[in-house]
Amino acid sequence: MANPVYKEGLSVMLYCGDDSAAKKTAAQLASDLGFDPYDVGPLQEARLLEPFALIWIHLALLQKLGPNFAFRIMKR
Repeated sequence: MANPVYKEGLSVMLYCGDDSAAKKTAAQLASDLGFDPYDVGPLQEARLLEPFALIWIHLALLQKLGPNFAFRIMKR
């Protein structure tokens, strides 16, 4: 997370919440840090983000990819 910029583009930072002002702030902070912020929706969607983090941990530690990879949303 220290450097979210890869040759393929920016790493995505997923976020969710019920407070639109707080979400705007979170998106701006993620963007300021170099991420591509992506709004997943209301706070109830946080339950989807937690397993997503576990996938990253599984790949990094158990499959030995290490910390130097990230996820990205690609659109056509």
